[in-house]
Amino acid sequence: MMKLSETGAYLINGTELVYDDADAAAAVAAKTGSVPSKEEAKKGTIAYGILEAHNTSGNMEKLKIKFDKLTSHDITFVGIIQTARASGLEKFPIPYVLTNCHNSLCAVGGTINEDDHMFGLTCAKKYGGIYVPPHQAVIHQFAREMLAGGGRMILGSDSHTRYGALGTMAMGEGGPELVKQLLNQTYDINMPGVVLVHMTGAPVKGVGPQDVALAIIGAVFKNGYVKNKVMEFAGPGVASLSADFRIGIDVMTTETTCLSSIWQTDDEVKNFYDIHGRSEDYKELKPAAVTYYDGVIEVDLSAIRPMIAMPFHPSNTYTIEEVNKNLKDVLHDVEERAKVSLDNQVPYSLQDKVVNGKLLVDQGIIAGCAGGGFENICAAADIMKDKFIGSDKFTMSVYPASMPVYMELVRNGCAATLMETGAVMKTAFCGPCFGAGDTPANNAFSIRHSTRNFPNREGSKLQNGQISSVALMDARSIAATAANQGYLTPATEFDGQLHKYEYHFDSKIYANRVFDSKGVADPAVEIQFGPNIKDWPAMVALTDHLMLRVVSEIHDPVTTTDELIPSGETSSYRSNPLGLAEFALSRKDPAYVGRAKEVQKVEKAREADAAFASEAPEGFAEALAAVKASYDVTPENLGIGSTIFAVKPGDGSAREQAASCQKVLGGWANIANEYATKRYRSNLINWGMLPFLIPDGDLPFANLDYIFLPNIRKAVEEKDDTIEAYVVKDGALKKFEMTLGELTDEEREIILKGCLINYNRVS
Repeated sequence: MMKLSETGAYLINGTELVYDDADAAAAVAAKTGSVPSKEEAKKGTIAYGILEAHNTSGNMEKLKIKFDKLTSHDITFVGIIQTARASGLEKFPIPYVLTNCHNSLCAVGGTINEDDHMFGLTCAKKYGGIYVPPHQAVIHQFAREMLAGGGRMILGSDSHTRYGALGTMAMGEGGPELVKQLLNQTYDINMPGVVLVHMTGAPVKGVGPQDVALAIIGAVFKNGYVKNKVMEFAGPGVASLSADFRIGIDVMTTETTCLSSIWQTDDEVKNFYDIHGRSEDYKELKPAAVTYYDGVIEVDLSAIRPMIAMPFHPSNTYTIEEVNKNLKDVLHDVEERAKVSLDNQVPYSLQDKVVNGKLLVDQGIIAGCAGGGFENICAAADIMKDKFIGSDKFTMSVYPASMPVYMELVRNGCAATLMETGAVMKTAFCGPCFGAGDTPANNAFSIRHSTRNFPNREGSKLQNGQISSVALMDARSIAATAANQGYLTPATEFDGQLHKYEYHFDSKIYANRVFDSKGVADPAVEIQFGPNIKDWPAMVALTDHLMLRVVSEIHDPVTTTDELIPSGETSSYRSNPLGLAEFALSRKDPAYVGRAKEVQKVEKAREADAAFASEAPEGFAEALAAVKASYDVTPENLGIGSTIFAVKPGDGSAREQAASCQKVLGGWANIANEYATKRYRSNLINWGMLPFLIPDGDLPFANLDYIFLPNIRKAVEEKDDTIEAYVVKDGALKKFEMTLGELTDEEREIILKGCLINYNRVS
């Protein structure tokens, strides 16, 4: 089903693999008549060609990328535009689409969600953007239908910004990276490795895109096989997949922690563009005749069976058959993992879900950028036709990814088929994916064709003693389970017919409702602000020396951005930096905010009065005295801040608030063994926070300890490889070392100035 290479490999004529060993050169020569160097053959990847076309540095090892288009949704665009405005924004220099698919319900916090929408509409008018109203489309479906194009690059402030199946290299990043593009700056990265996903065979009936995606995620997440690399999909098996099927796999590549994705294109993709009235945006893309890849994932599509990702991560994968066969063992394993994920804060068991020897689930959801596609919902309708979900506790909701998709489901009868079963059809909305819609009951178990199943991602609140959980599955097996009234069932057991439905895209829906400035800005438009929309607080430059207090210590193998700043109803406060910060780490470490604020009081007094506050946290005076015994520190040269330690923080969402909330509470650094994603580390840097690294092993400090960093500003300026640090405890300074990892000159300057806003601020 899945094989990962231990070496790189040559791909010959897009189909045949030659692995990199002592005989590789001879084998390639025998097949092609010549052997290009690895460096030259790497240029044959689709990814290399697209990156080269968008690189402005002239150096393909150190890329400075300018994107073709930008996308954001309504829990990110306010902060992005506010940051850009503070930095001198006058006009959107490239197409920027503001969608409204996260805070669509306008049901939390009074007027604040719709206030954000009106902010977005008036900014689209003022700066020359595109505004997609609530319930019209989820961000990624609109991008597929209206923005993607062969050979293009799109940057979005949502981690699932992936349009590789349509020939577009797309990346999801925190808001500050979009701000840079709005200010005509660049996205700076080293040339990424490129890993081939070599597909053969064809899926069997009942297997859908989520099954393929989960199989890949399960194989590569834990070992970091594709971390910060580009996944390039090619091979004879690609031709067996429809465009919708490819899209469904592609969007889930985010969960592998790859940087981006790209696919070979063909007539199937050309047909997608033809259907959407954008034939001119199709471009044939394929690897060169001889192409070298840094690694290979071999995928036999015919061997994949219906999959399930059990709580609490998309990589916790099994076949559904395996779960049903070894039910109690699998559930026990999930419960043991939950002790780590939930810190034993609440009792968690799935044993009561075993009824008559089978797993009985409570809820089914097909939704969003992963599940809400046309073919997924049509297949679900075929499987559920003439069935019913029952009148017990099992419920089912279906969210088409856009109004054009919904319209076609109405026209072809699939919507009616589903509604007749007892399922509920809802409008385009991302809520079920991040805890703002269809939250299950306490201790309930939901199966979802959506993107993530992190703890409390479904909307329950650990701090209130609530816990429910989500398993990820394909729409087909969710439908088979619903048709079986909640008993876990793989879609391969469905013995009926899955029809091929023709799709017709109705462009009038968007033409009649979406505001498109056509790139023309109107400076006379007044931006409409709501009372919740607040400016970013002032942030100071990095001082000569730093005193940090560790205010949270997290030893989970991976810490998600959902744990750093929870999703769900907190999303309504993302236009209010200080208001949102109150929720930081609230589900993981409820004491964090109070501890951070205690440290921040000392720093605020230093900034205001050039004196250290008398009401300092416990141990501060003693720590300061110990430092002063060896170093000449004063309120003018010693900054005071907080830091957290986490083993591997930043998996999951691109949300910049995972970093900015720490910053506005006085955070000045993170310390980690590694960072789960490039985008979280970038968020830290863009908010002026030092992304320290420390080797895995015994920590030289503990929670609530003070850490002194002498001459930290000079170390950043002079690009020191190692950072001198001291644990200050019991009147003594104990030395240890950390590193900052590779930083560009621009990133160093951002840190030195305190944040990206300061770096760009117009005086």
